[in-house]
Amino acid sequence: MTNVIPIARSERGKERGKERKKACIVALHCSLGSGRQWKALADELGRSHPFIAPDISGYGAQACALDLPLTLAEEVRCLSGTLNEAEGPIHLIGHSYGGAIAFKIATASPFAHRARSLTLIEPVLPTLLCESDADRRLHARFAEVARDVSEDLWNGSALEAIDKFVEFWNGSGPQDPLPASARLRMIERADKLAFDFTAAFAEQNVPIAAASLRVPTLLFSGGLSPYLTQRIVQRLGAIMDCAEIQHLPAAGHMLPLTHASSVNPAIARHIARADELAGVPLAAEAVLAEAVSGAEG
Repeated sequence: MTNVIPIARSERGKERGKERKKACIVALHCSLGSGRQWKALADELGRSHPFIAPDISGYGAQACALDLPLTLAEEVRCLSGTLNEAEGPIHLIGHSYGGAIAFKIATASPFAHRARSLTLIEPVLPTLLCESDADRRLHARFAEVARDVSEDLWNGSALEAIDKFVEFWNGSGPQDPLPASARLRMIERADKLAFDFTAAFAEQNVPIAAASLRVPTLLFSGGLSPYLTQRIVQRLGAIMDCAEIQHLPAAGHMLPLTHASSVNPAIARHIARADELAGVPLAAEAVLAEAVSGAEG
């Protein structure tokens, strides 16, 4: 399902000209989630920008997709219809697996040239951690989790798979049991996890892609998250000249939900700055055009 925050009909005429200048926000959710993850952010930003929060293939309204993606490039192709709905520049936001897809869109896709800003919240890009012995141990541990979860799914043990998956992502945070309703929702979508792991581990040349980015980028990490994703954020921040890191020591991997009061205003400021930067050349051109016109008159 594509969730769009509409402008009220009475305001649409007044805002139509402004909308053409506003970049569209595209927010991508984590594994086992849906576009509804971004409701609070959409409520904050949906009045100033067009806002689209699609369900990634295999989740939400897309849970019945027949050909599930095995690479991030295939994930992008599945989202191409939604991305084509977003006219003009786009502000990309992604959390966890959705962050990996957002990274792929911004670095190696037909939509990369349209990215005006990028916000990555603990993106799952494990192959970034293959350059040092210490980082390779993190990569190996995550590969072990992926293997165990996938084997449980192939053996029909979805509940065990979910428990292992959630335990890993809890990191050093509280090990509170999931509500029964949440576990049931996750079990319904669990089979897609094996595909998400496959796509994440198939993505190569992440450092080269990150170094090539020239889009204003905001990176988030939580101090209670698995060190895997904290380290991925650190590595991205070191590689990318255009990146800013915000670390929330008391937050876990689900920080866009648990710490929305800190995360959402930071995203709003980041998007506003990117819009302002994009508008500087346009303003300069307008002044130059006015000067030329005056000289000719």
